[in-house]
Amino acid sequence: MRCVIARYPFDLTKDGVLQSMKGVTPEPVTGESVTIGRRRYPVKQVGEVVTRQDRRDFSGAEVTRAMTRLGFTCHPHPDAEPAPAPDATPVQTASALLGGTPTQDV
Repeated sequence: MRCVIARYPFDLTKDGVLQSMKGVTPEPVTGESVTIGRRRYPVKQVGEVVTRQDRRDFSGAEVTRAMTRLGFTCHPHPDAEPAPAPDATPVQTASALLGGTPTQDV
């Protein structure tokens, strides 16, 4: 798969990433991470090993996007708050205020 990380094009494959990360000890996860094999690596560490670039040259989002497209499981920052539940529609709010049962839109 062709992807651009830090303005440079790379041809990455799932097997190539697995081979690159083979034998690499994972650093402690403090931010976004990706599961490769049975190990969980910080995305910046994976980006550095796979692209051979300095971590300051690319963002974690670029690596996360590439790893997701290759089929790896990516994880958000451990302290990230989950997305808020969507608010009720005005019709659902009015129905609840009038004592009706909330309905799902069909």
